[in-house]
Amino acid sequence: MAATPIPGDHPYSRTHPEIRDAVAQLCSKFDGAYWRELDRQRAYPTAFVKALTEAGWLSILIPEAYGGAGLGISAAAAVLEEIHAAGCNAAACHAQMYTMGTVLRHGNADQKQRYLPKIASGELRLQAFGVTEPSSGTDTLSLRTTAVKKDNSRYVVNGQKIWTSRAEHSDLMLLLARTTPREQVKKRTDGLSVFLVDMRQALGKGLTIRPIRTMMNHNSTEVFFDNMEVPADNLVGEEGQGFRYILSGMNAERILIAAECLGDGRWFIDKATNYARERNLFGRPIGQNQGVQYPIARAYVALQAAELMVRKAASLYESGINCGEEANVAKLLASEAAWQAADMCVQTHGGFGFAEEFDIERKFRETRLYTVAPISTNMVLNFVAEHVLELPRSY
Repeated sequence: MAATPIPGDHPYSRTHPEIRDAVAQLCSKFDGAYWRELDRQRAYPTAFVKALTEAGWLSILIPEAYGGAGLGISAAAAVLEEIHAAGCNAAACHAQMYTMGTVLRHGNADQKQRYLPKIASGELRLQAFGVTEPSSGTDTLSLRTTAVKKDNSRYVVNGQKIWTSRAEHSDLMLLLARTTPREQVKKRTDGLSVFLVDMRQALGKGLTIRPIRTMMNHNSTEVFFDNMEVPADNLVGEEGQGFRYILSGMNAERILIAAECLGDGRWFIDKATNYARERNLFGRPIGQNQGVQYPIARAYVALQAAELMVRKAASLYESGINCGEEANVAKLLASEAAWQAADMCVQTHGGFGFAEEFDIERKFRETRLYTVAPISTNMVLNFVAEHVLELPRSY
């Protein structure tokens, strides 16, 4: 994507250029043909995830003491942005970056030592995040999956989760379940607990996974718990405080997903710009027409604005400053900018935008997700209205 050259040490230059170059080189080995075949088969990108793991990119936020790189969220954001800018898709593995944070921040010393080094090395995959349910959606406090403690050594889990992506390709699941009935808690946010579920042991022993076929290859599933046992040692943090633990990781999730959206937007703008220069009709490039130029320029402007907010959110996060507002705004702006760029790219290519070999229709479908998940645009607007602008709570 063309832009005014900025010196590498300037505060407005893109962060972590060495990381970006290395990730781009890795991604060049996984071209459009690789992703098209996976998309046709709805298959998991095992080779791609393996390459990212072996290069250390998925453990970039894990401290060095546990085998990771120990870098900040801006470095992780750079990795994910470049993956998407290269035409690849990090959705198969991005959750590991932000779900791991719950264990790192709230797990005990034994849990950190038991799991984090193996996650860093790739021996264990922590990709599944069991929160959303069919009856609650983003109303997390209304979830119905229960975990009842038995004889102080185990919890018995019953319930269901939906849109639990990558459950079939993960060794561990971070699970949010109710340990105290809602009517027995003083605060609505109490009574929920977080567990690390070893899915290898639980599958077929109370755990059932059912794939959900969607418009894009996202490896989504429904997960059912029928008297599934979880060792009490796998409780993360204090019982009943799980909602707070999950919330503490959501800002990281918003920032990292926003970075992916920036990468998607860059990919679409590059695609459209190159096509507009090269495609000739009536004896001249179509990019010579303002009707083609202006949508591309508008998409570029929107992406530039979103990039600044993503950087601001990442900077605040790394400084330990509460960035709930910035993380949510960054996610909204970046997802909408990416979708604007996707729509523009299809329009620029005309019929060729629908042709599989151009990869645009695949990326178009993948990019559409992020105005809906992991949090929708309307939910972000609710957050800004109520918690930033202090408007009356909507119902």
